[in-house]
This record gives sequence, structure tokens and C-alpha cells, in this order.
Amino acid sequence: MTKPDFSILITTKNRLHDLIFTLDKIKYLLDKEDVVCLICDDGSTDGTFEFLSLNYPKIMLIQNSKSEGLIYSRNRLMGLVTTEFAISLDDDAHFLTDNPLASIRNYFDAYKNCGLLALGIFWGLAAPSISVYSDKPHRVQGFVGCAHVWRMKAWQDIPNYPNWFVFYGEENFASYQLFKKHWDIYYLPEVLVHHRVDIRARKQHKDYIERQRRSLRSGWYLFFLFYPYREIPRKMAYSLWIQFKNKVFQGDFKALKAIVLALFDLIWNFPKILKNSNRLTRKEYEDYNNLSETKIYWKPEK
Repeated sequence: MTKPDFSILITTKNRLHDLIFTLDKIKYLLDKEDVVCLICDDGSTDGTFEFLSLNYPKIMLIQNSKSEGLIYSRNRLMGLVTTEFAISLDDDAHFLTDNPLASIRNYFDAYKNCGLLALGIFWGLAAPSISVYSDKPHRVQGFVGCAHVWRMKAWQDIPNYPNWFVFYGEENFASYQLFKKHWDIYYLPEVLVHHRVDIRARKQHKDYIERQRRSLRSGWYLFFLFYPYREIPRKMAYSLWIQFKNKVFQGDFKALKAIVLALFDLIWNFPKILKNSNRLTRKEYEDYNNLSETKIYWKPEK
């Protein structure tokens, strides 16, 4: 029997419909001998664990007795990986590329210092009608959490994601840690993923304030964890100004509440920030900023 090379990791919570759709789309991968699938159910109450146990017996399924958050769940899954590579997918994301594993394997084999692959991600409820691209693989600053691939040697060389971030920011945390350990992150556009979300509609969701709060605080955590000291005041001031200029002063008072809560979180977690800081030198900071920015959105070319 072939020893698996790839693990596909999915965290989920109360999104059984999305998860079923994803599993159906990647079934051809789950049937391969060199692939294992691990799913963490983060305390779902919609029957997710029972459904998967009954209908997907080959999947390695774990469950949090209560919801612990995305980052905690991702750490649990990464701790169970025994394969050389680990593909992390959101429960509402699936591959558009027909044979992604070959492309992933070939790139890791060609670039031994590549610790992580960021994939091309299309955001939208409907899949793109075409998948033509001209962008070439290249080194980038970071990656998007909904679809990426780890070389497990690189993961084992850095600290786990910080559980206390809860949601958002873990990708940047890992990217800085990889940079400090001299591992490279590459963007591989030939492997395309469909992230089935309506970004514009998110602002109307009832969790808008909480999402904004977590997004802001994670960015501020990262300033104090990794930036040279003299950069932090300028970055904080600019971040706050942009939030007020583009949101609060435009009448988005939900954003104001998110800002206040995020500032409280920053103060509350400052002891953890001091304990876990891994500050870039001035030279490292400049070298990191000279890298191409993280490729968040892929758009099809005409």
C-alpha cells in the first residue's frame, strides 16, 4: 500500500451544507492512495460529526467538545499530520484545477527551500467561467488561510499558530516566523481554488463587528510581535486613521465599536505579545517588505 504524501485538512463549524459540497468536489482526491483527509468539527450543533461519521468513514474525524475557534482547530489538525505535505482548505473552498497534487508536488520538489505554497483563490458565490492566467509562480510575503499547502518540515520549524488570536492573523504570524527561519513562501497560480463567499454581503452579517474587531486586533498584535520598535507608532497611527477616515467618518458606527473592542484586546493580551515576540531586525524588515505582497484575490483573464 502506498504511503500517503498529502493530508487534506478542513476545519468546520455548523456549515454542513458547505462542507458536503466541498467534499463532493474533492472526492476524486480523497479516493487517491497518497491522500488522507482530516476534519476537525469545532463543536458543531447541526449534526456535522454524526453525518461525517456515518457517510465518510475513511476521513479521520476529530471534534472539539465546545467551540475553540479556527486557529485552535487548525493547530489540532496540524499536530496529527504524518505526511510530507498538508493542504489546508476552508469548508467552503474547493479546487478548480483538475490535477492540483502533481503541480504542488513538482513545485516543492523543484524548490527545496519552499516551506509553503499560496494558491490562486477566486472569491465569489459562482465559479469563474474561465480560468486563464498569465501570472508566474513567484516568492511572496504571505498566504491566505482558506487554501494553502505546507511542507511539514517548515511547519515543524516554527511555533504553532497563536490560539489567542482566535480568528484572523494566523497566516501573517506564520509568514513572519517562516521568514525568520529562512523558509520561502511561493505563490502558485496554476493551482486554482474557488472560495464560495459573497464578500460584499459579509458587512451585513450579524458578526460584522466581531469580524472587524478580530481583523484589527490581529494586525495590531503583529505590529508589536514582529515590527522594529520605531515602526510601531507610525503603523498604529496610520491603521487607526484609515479606520476612522474610511468607515467611522462615513457613518459606519459599527466600525467604531470594533475599534474600541480591538484596542481593549490589544491591552489585555499585551503580556502574551511580549512573551511571544520575535522581532525583525531593521534589515529583515526591509527585506520582507521588498517581497511581493500576498496574493489574496485571483481574477480570471479575458
